[in-house]
Amino acid sequence: MILYHTSNIRIEHPDVRHSRQYLDFGVGFYTTLLLKQAIDYGERFLRRGEAAILNTYELDEQLNMFTHHVFSSYDEDWLDFVSSCRKGQPHTTFDIIEGGIADDQVFNTIDLYFSGIYTKEQALAQLRYKKPNHQICITSQEILDKHLHFVKSENL
Repeated sequence: MILYHTSNIRIEHPDVRHSRQYLDFGVGFYTTLLLKQAIDYGERFLRRGEAAILNTYELDEQLNMFTHHVFSSYDEDWLDFVSSCRKGQPHTTFDIIEGGIADDQVFNTIDLYFSGIYTKEQALAQLRYKKPNHQICITSQEILDKHLHFVKSENL
């Protein structure tokens, strides 16, 4: 499976320790299957006057020995999980977590939920109409070291 990660640097050997905290799925190395999404993300770096580098990887398909959780929609499970991670609270550990991104529009809804303006039901009603983007968070350093293979990087 081909995965993409956009950064301001070339990343041949990703690791989880350089991840920021309070992200959608917690600490990990974030990738996507969607090339357009990865390229669009590079615009954030370019607007700040930084380099935007698209890193491409191949992930082994046979990862049965690792735990993998998929959020297929912006549902209650996704909202609870992302809320917990964004607050820095411990959550169930998975080696790979896959699902939608809390982008600007989605995060506005989550922010209203966090602040108590929206109830969980109101937030879920708003999220129901959002088409999820895609992210894969790899939290296992073993997967990064043994099963994620650097292919190339290119400037955007």
